[in-house]
Amino acid sequence: MSLSAHLSELKKKHHVLELELEAAQRSPGIDGLHLSKLKKQKLKLKEEIERLSH
Repeated sequence: MSLSAHLSELKKKHHVLELELEAAQRSPGIDGLHLSKLKKQKLKLKEEIERLSH
């Protein structure tokens, strides 16, 4: 897999997590631990994207 394809895939995953996180935050009975895990996953993806972009 080329670097650009890998970056594209990471960006797609980041976007999906962002949408999932937004939906979870609107849910009234969401577990704080679940939100925290989603945020950490999203941050890891963002950091990986930034690392590979430079």
